[in-house]
Amino acid sequence: MTFPIARLWLAGLVLVPLAARAQAPAAAFPADHRTLTRAISYADMSAFLASVDGKGPITVSVEGKTAQGRSLYLVHATRGGHPAFRILFYAQQHGDEPAGKVALLYMIRDIAAKPELLPADVDLWIMPMMNPDGGEAGTRRNGAGADLNRDHIVLEQPETQALYRVVRRVRPHLAVDCHEFGRDSDERRARGWIAYPDITMDGVDNPLFDPAVIAASQRWVDESAAVEAAAGHPFLRYSVGGMPPNEEQRHSAPDLDGGLNAVGAYGGLSFIIESAVMRSDAPPAPDLARRVDAYLVLLRRFVNSDGHRAEDLAAVEHARRRPLPAFIPTNYLWVNPGMTITRFPVVEAATGRVLEIPTPNMMTVMAVKSAVPAPLAYAIEPRAAAAFKLLLERQGIPYEELAAARTVTAEACTLLRIEDAFDDVYSRYEGRQIVRREVAAPRELPAGTLLVPLAGEAAVRAALVLEPAAMYGPYQYPRFRALVTPGTPLPVLRVVAATAR
Repeated sequence: MTFPIARLWLAGLVLVPLAARAQAPAAAFPADHRTLTRAISYADMSAFLASVDGKGPITVSVEGKTAQGRSLYLVHATRGGHPAFRILFYAQQHGDEPAGKVALLYMIRDIAAKPELLPADVDLWIMPMMNPDGGEAGTRRNGAGADLNRDHIVLEQPETQALYRVVRRVRPHLAVDCHEFGRDSDERRARGWIAYPDITMDGVDNPLFDPAVIAASQRWVDESAAVEAAAGHPFLRYSVGGMPPNEEQRHSAPDLDGGLNAVGAYGGLSFIIESAVMRSDAPPAPDLARRVDAYLVLLRRFVNSDGHRAEDLAAVEHARRRPLPAFIPTNYLWVNPGMTITRFPVVEAATGRVLEIPTPNMMTVMAVKSAVPAPLAYAIEPRAAAAFKLLLERQGIPYEELAAARTVTAEACTLLRIEDAFDDVYSRYEGRQIVRREVAAPRELPAGTLLVPLAGEAAVRAALVLEPAAMYGPYQYPRFRALVTPGTPLPVLRVVAATAR
């Protein structure tokens, strides 16, 4: 796209001779990211993107608009030809987590100035600021009050809809979701600690995904500690939870409501990165430069490869051809088999010393508690078709809308209850759907039924989004909860035979 001439001239970013830069106003961010002293606004970013659009391998477009009318920018970098490996970076889903965005803007600037920094085999796509409304307000949520990183199943927000238009069009082989976490939470401060790592990362972990993709993602995570250490940054695999040693910690949630696994459901390698911010410092926290530097170490490594590009590409292509497994996991969680004692590092706030806390409650293995046989298809009753049709189209899941009645053998799932309290025993999020599978029986599907076959590349997404026996699904969201009543069947049937006997 072509931008109008920007009124704000960002001397540290616009690629002009040094002498001209000396006459320019103070830069929004300096040539060297390690000297950053202030945050980068939406206006700063917009002006910068206007300045690099069309330079070198960079083109900039607008993929959508926020609830408050701000543009959602998409940056594409390619050196031409037919690059084999497609990468998608997206940042600042949470408006008060800016470091990933800033790091991506520096990456864009560098590639515009030196196209050779982008490998010829990489097709790079970047959405640097997913939540400009929240970013401008300094809030986690978007302009409609939604947490975007809990909208990846139903895709009701314009920001997540824009992201998945890009995902469906680009079909990235590797994607990264950029976040931040507070290293000085009240709980840590009460213990006299701050969090150890400058940055954390995790890869896809849903047990329905292809094991080769999970393994390749984990290789990237495992090898990042040494790379970050060489740059002076402590690194840990991403974890959340309470305080060691007594409270549970675990790695990233395996569910589909966040970007990590939802984008991963399209078959590629997918990651979440979180840099650590001292939230007790006044924004922009003085450690912003350090957070950006830690980010760039990982982002540049993804672009330049870790020497396994062909292996990663083969894993993704295999995952996208792989038939749906015979069983679909419906209840899974992190566990610690054998009670392995993890030496969990924290920093003593008063001294800066690293303490290693022997921790028996670090959950490191994904366990499946229940699974169901994979059906042939799902059938969505006409009463729920309108809501589900939007969901299927936004997720890129093919379906057939029956023009005439059809007889099948199918199982219903009766909703017993939806649990909205946090599960303290298993550390599970709210919104759990508890169901009872009924015996398969002949059913006539009336005209207007949506029939979703479990075949092709979209089968994994369909199973993760629609499986009525799953513990987490669309009924945790208001639009879909309005369609169900405890004690009655859910509107999605499990089709187990095409024609009734």
